[in-house]
Amino acid sequence: MQQSNFQGRVLFEDNHILVVNKKAGELVQPDTNGEESLEDTLKEYIRANTGKTGNIYLGVIHRIDRPVSGAVMFAKSSKALARLNKMIQNREISKTYWAIVCSKPPAKEQTLVHYLKRITTNNTTRVFDHEAKDALRAELRYSFLAASDKYYLLEVNLITGRHHQIRAQLSAMGMCIKGDLKYKAPRSNPDGSISLHARKLEFIHPVTNQNIIITAPVPTDPLWTYFETNAG
Repeated sequence: MQQSNFQGRVLFEDNHILVVNKKAGELVQPDTNGEESLEDTLKEYIRANTGKTGNIYLGVIHRIDRPVSGAVMFAKSSKALARLNKMIQNREISKTYWAIVCSKPPAKEQTLVHYLKRITTNNTTRVFDHEAKDALRAELRYSFLAASDKYYLLEVNLITGRHHQIRAQLSAMGMCIKGDLKYKAPRSNPDGSISLHARKLEFIHPVTNQNIIITAPVPTDPLWTYFETNAG
């Protein structure tokens, strides 16, 4: 990841918080394969901009799946991490996603409640419409924003945060996300992404008490550009 073209992807930064627009395909955190992650690159970005030579503190507040794009928040201090994690637990950070789906939604607005069970053998989530063993309650709200000739744009607000929640719940309702082969999409996207984007974060800053609203530009893609223009 080139430092020279990274600056424009920083959506918000102060002494406590850093929010960046993740590209689809990027790892948020290092894995066992040793592949470069967004966290690694951000530490180098901070080092280059501050002149620090020692360890750089950076804590992930929330993760998004590798094929997903959009806003990811990091804490730049342990104090900020503790406060932001508590805000996540108390549902004080609003997370809004945009999803391009393959089927027309059954309603203009709808709240979905399911019970989700993570299947570790194939890294998927199974959806139940009733309570089930080892399944966690999951809730989201969506609204229909726009349509193209083949696809539909939904705005999704997460009430809970479960593994593959948006992907699994929308698929269970017959609205698979474009490119998401794991959840019944008919074909992949050419770049390996899925058409799910972490569009907006809204929260009260844990230190300054300011109301912060951060919007992540959509990926450079004709369909995303069309929907961003027509979302109204």
